[in-house]
Amino acid sequence: RHPLATFFHLFFRVSAIITYLFCDWFSNSFVACFVTILLLLSFDFWSVKNVTGRLLVGLHWWNQIDEDGKSHWIFEARRVPTIAASTEAEARIFWLGLIICPAIWTVFFFSTLFSLKLKWLALVIAGISLQTANLYGYIHCKLGGQRSISRVASRFFVTADVPKRQTRRISEDCTEEHGKTGAR
Repeated sequence: RHPLATFFHLFFRVSAIITYLFCDWFSNSFVACFVTILLLLSFDFWSVKNVTGRLLVGLHWWNQIDEDGKSHWIFEARRVPTIAASTEAEARIFWLGLIICPAIWTVFFFSTLFSLKLKWLALVIAGISLQTANLYGYIHCKLGGQRSISRVASRFFVTADVPKRQTRRISEDCTEEHGKTGAR
């Protein structure tokens, strides 16, 4: 069990969102609000990427640059043979926090855009970027790392389409045979 990691997984995320929503009530300084929220988002990104992902779900991703200067993304998944009930709850909290918060920042993006508070737009875009980068990295880890998400999705749709094609092929074969027997 990792209650401290679970707490910090949600603390920085929720703190950034609450600070964004209520910062105008506590401070008249745009710069102070901007810096505070950006620091909370940065702490969240670092803690999720380097600590809570490893502890709560056994996943980790990073970028490595080789001698030639080429960038390689590495996605790692630790195999855990048995998971206790408390660890399953922590994993659910991890994934819910990872998925819901980028959605909230996306809502903030549209509300900022439509209310014409353009000075906040850079901060909201930073929030979306940092949150979705972690989400993207952990989805890659969960799906096996080396396979691309588009290949997994296309493979899913192809395998879902196979029974339909086989049914069509069987029915076409039956109509061809029936047509041949009817012509005799």
